[in-house]
Amino acid sequence: MKGRLSNTPLRCFAPSTESVAPRLRVVTSEEIEGRSSSSGSAPRLPRRRPAAHPKPEGSRLFLPQGYEPGYRYPLVVWIPDRQRPFDLGRAMTRLSLRNYVAIETPAAAADPDAALWEAIDRGRDSASLHPDRIFLLGVGEGGTTALRMACRYAGEVAGGVSLGGPFPLDDGSLSRLPEVRRLPMLMCTDRDRCDREAASIDRTLRVFHAAGATLAIRVYPSVQRLTRGVLADVNRWLMDNVLAAPAVTPSLTH
Repeated sequence: MKGRLSNTPLRCFAPSTESVAPRLRVVTSEEIEGRSSSSGSAPRLPRRRPAAHPKPEGSRLFLPQGYEPGYRYPLVVWIPDRQRPFDLGRAMTRLSLRNYVAIETPAAAADPDAALWEAIDRGRDSASLHPDRIFLLGVGEGGTTALRMACRYAGEVAGGVSLGGPFPLDDGSLSRLPEVRRLPMLMCTDRDRCDREAASIDRTLRVFHAAGATLAIRVYPSVQRLTRGVLADVNRWLMDNVLAAPAVTPSLTH
C-alpha cells in the first residue's frame, strides 16, 4: 500500500452491539461549508485537480460514531452509479460506522476529476484525515470510474474498489505502471455477470498478470444492492490495506 503508517496507533472499532439504533452523522454541503470556515488547520491532502470548477450540489459527508478530531481517519470517496439512487448513510451503516470518514461525489458529474478532488477537499476541510489513506469506491458505472481514477492518481490515493463495474482496460489506465503496481484494487462482480463476461474478466486478469499489477476479483450473488455481506467483505479488504506495512522500494545497488 502506498504511504506510511502514522505514529498514532490505528484503532479498528468493532460494530456496535447496542440494541439502540445508531445515530448516523451525515451532514449536507451547507453544513460542510459552515465547518470549513470555522475549522483550524488540518493535515494537508494532495491537490491535483483543475484550478477552477463548479462545486457539486448536495454533497454529503459521513462522520463516524465516536468521531475524534485528533485522530486521522481513512477517507472513503463514494462514486455512485448515475442510473441508481445512492444513500450514503445506508451504505456506511453496512460498511462501517466507526472506521472511516466518507463523502460522495455527484452521480452525474460533468467532470469526474473535478468532482473527485472537490469531494476530497471538502472532506479535508471538514474532518481529520490521513493523507495517505484515501480510498475510492464506486457502484456500477461509478465502480469503473473509481478504478480509472485510482490508476490515474495512483500516487495520491491508497486503493480503488469497484462494486459491479468492469475494469477500464481500453482507457490507458495502466499508463502509470510503476505506481499502479503498488496500488491495491478490488473488483466485485455478480455471479451472472461473471458468467456473461467471462472473456472480459479473463482478459483483465491476463493484462494484470503481464503488467505485474494486483487486482483482486470477488464474485457475489448480487453486488449493486450493496448488501451487508458484500460491504462487510469490502470493509475487511480496506482495513487489511490500512493496516498493511508500507511497501519497500527495492534498492538498485543490491
